[in-house]
Amino acid sequence: MVIRNVKVEGPYDFDRVLERLALDPLNAVDQEDRSVKVPYYLSDGKGEVIKVQATGTTDQPEFSMTFENEENLEEKQSRISDIFQWHTGLRDMHEHFLQTDLKPIFEEHIGTPIILEFDPFATIIKSIVHQQLNLKFAFTLTHRFVTKYGWQKDGVWFYPSPEIVAGLTVEELRELQFSQRKAEYAIGIGQKVSNGELDLDKLAEQPDEEVIKELTKIRGIGPWTAQSFLLFGLGRPNLFPKADIGIQNAVKKLFQMDQKPTMDELDQFSTSWHPYLSYASLYLWRSIE
Repeated sequence: MVIRNVKVEGPYDFDRVLERLALDPLNAVDQEDRSVKVPYYLSDGKGEVIKVQATGTTDQPEFSMTFENEENLEEKQSRISDIFQWHTGLRDMHEHFLQTDLKPIFEEHIGTPIILEFDPFATIIKSIVHQQLNLKFAFTLTHRFVTKYGWQKDGVWFYPSPEIVAGLTVEELRELQFSQRKAEYAIGIGQKVSNGELDLDKLAEQPDEEVIKELTKIRGIGPWTAQSFLLFGLGRPNLFPKADIGIQNAVKKLFQMDQKPTMDELDQFSTSWHPYLSYASLYLWRSIE
């Protein structure tokens, strides 16, 4: 067991992070302990569990990371930093929004970071499962899928590998209450990743427009899923999925509109939110949860 400590620039509210992560029953969150156990995916299909615990405050954030061993320690630390976006200071972003019409929700949710999903492939699979479902059933369906075809270590669930997903049948997923199309989409993604047709590591090096272009070529992945991957799979900072119903409802509520904003109105509203559109999106979602 190896323990490493890290200090992060504040504000950074890890308790809000845990509150959000706790919504998904697959996440091993202990809010009293202020910790979460993170599944770290290894290339050989195995994995390691890394415990991340808050030891500081929102203004002076500090964390301890507990690793199983010293193997590839720098790489593992870097991945944890990416997931929790510790390298991205929130202060400049926060100051930016205090000068905009989003000031009220940024004051209310100060220090809320963008958190990445724990694995890029799992991000896409989760997005496909969640398409056009209410959040509660989306989590239920994802839980069924992962507990049936994934695996567990030290109380932490790992999503099934692309190879396992590629080998599933539509009938098997239909038994879990996947729709016909959703089952086909998930299996298709598994096949493309496992045979190398879709390289998620190379995709992560591409600009936003290229990632969207590549992903939307794939059956079952539209702009919403592609943007979700960019935001929660790669942590891109300037995305605004204006077709998202939650975004539209949040803008309607915040600006006390009689009806949902049009696409043109959303473009006008968001002009002053650049270059942090992803945070505008995140805080708007939080404002209606």
